[in-house]
Amino acid sequence: MIVDERIEHSAALYERAVFGGDPSALEGADQDLDRVEADLALARGRIMHGHFLTQGREHPQELEMFERAADLFRQAGDVKCEAEALCWVGIYHQVVRNDDEAALPMFERAAELAGQAGDKLILSYALRHQGIAEHLAGRLDEARERLEESIRLRREVGFAAGVAANMVGLAYIAAGQGRRDEAFATLDTATIIAEASGAGGVLRSIEEARSDVSSETTSESADE
Repeated sequence: MIVDERIEHSAALYERAVFGGDPSALEGADQDLDRVEADLALARGRIMHGHFLTQGREHPQELEMFERAADLFRQAGDVKCEAEALCWVGIYHQVVRNDDEAALPMFERAAELAGQAGDKLILSYALRHQGIAEHLAGRLDEARERLEESIRLRREVGFAAGVAANMVGLAYIAAGQGRRDEAFATLDTATIIAEASGAGGVLRSIEEARSDVSSETTSESADE
């Protein structure tokens, strides 16, 4: 049921309990509204995170929203949605707080639950952010492995913009390992994919990466 239907259904269950003499109906209403609250908390958290990414403005309740959603989905036994919420908890710690130590357990649990639920998209997100953590820690081979697996999953579900975004990370890794030509080729492919999927934000990331790789190449040439 969509959100409005669940709220309407809870009102019908109230009527059944109070006027129909069936108090057991209230249990179903509580479950419906817990799911509504969880969905709303997750949605609000994502919008708060969007403000942070686009405006650099952290909302003090962002983490609270994601954690509340995760708790409610866990209580409801919704493994798939719990995985998504936990992934967002991890993203908050990694992106907003620059705290991979706190983020990684969330990504690991999210990946485990997403695997159980067969949710390839959420699993791809968990793997992507694990790859980012590995990259920042200097473990480039491990980072590449995570991003390549994330790309494979994103291709399977048709998430082209996400494929292009991950290829930006692969380009940085290739550059970091001294494979400049591969880095530029990866960015060229990412550009084609991003343009075809209308991913303007990813295109900006690609151009930034191209500039960074070019600058590193120029700097190294000057040192020789």
